[in-house]
Amino acid sequence: MKIIDFHAHIYPPKIAEKASLSTGEFYHITPAHSGTSEELLSVGKTAGISEFVLLPVATKSEQVHHINQFILDEVKAHREFHGFGTLHPDSENILAETEFIVKSGLQGIKLHPDTQRFNMDDKRLFEVFDCIQGKIPLLVHCGDRRFDYSHPRRLKNIIDNFPHLQVIAAHLGGWSLFEEGFEILKDTDCYLDISSTMMFLSPEQVTKYIHGYGAERILFGTDFPLWSPVDEVCRFRKLPLTENEFERIAYKNAVDILK
Repeated sequence: MKIIDFHAHIYPPKIAEKASLSTGEFYHITPAHSGTSEELLSVGKTAGISEFVLLPVATKSEQVHHINQFILDEVKAHREFHGFGTLHPDSENILAETEFIVKSGLQGIKLHPDTQRFNMDDKRLFEVFDCIQGKIPLLVHCGDRRFDYSHPRRLKNIIDNFPHLQVIAAHLGGWSLFEEGFEILKDTDCYLDISSTMMFLSPEQVTKYIHGYGAERILFGTDFPLWSPVDEVCRFRKLPLTENEFERIAYKNAVDILK
């Protein structure tokens, strides 16, 4: 079965280990890997993953363009990679960078409100959402009981205000707030990925949410380098799903978005 990892992170080799450890500290997790592109390709191959969607995050506005160029270079260097761009609401030229992302061939925008420290429905970003709706998708880290920045109700506000924006809610729409996220997002038409969920929920719980949302809305993701792609694929294959559901989540839904 073909597998596309719709939630992976990589960093330049000189800072990869430091960046990976920093992310791990934020979540009180010891990362499984250091986060280089070579490592992702190697362990991904072992796991049986053929393609990866790279999701960068700029924690400072001055990092944005450099990170987007890094991801673009990696995508050009490796046919296995699809790249999303990053933005930061403090950027002075946020619309210009949005247009760069769209025109450069990057295939979406990733936001992480908790590490970037802003409310995901901050009105400073409304012009960005309006600019990209109907063009490229928006993937947002969603849910953290420690903060309010990424609460799923804020994502629902974005969906309600921008009906033509294709939205992907990471972590089943509410990391550490799975049930709350489900109640808020179940009747929307957003996609959701299952990265950083299968080690916190039982296979039966994950399957309950997949069926509640509908397998046609779910994307497989590993959240590399926090977790091992080999372990994540193993957990995924053990879910009590039909073959059609496995295929939709493993790659067919991803293909629908990336095409």
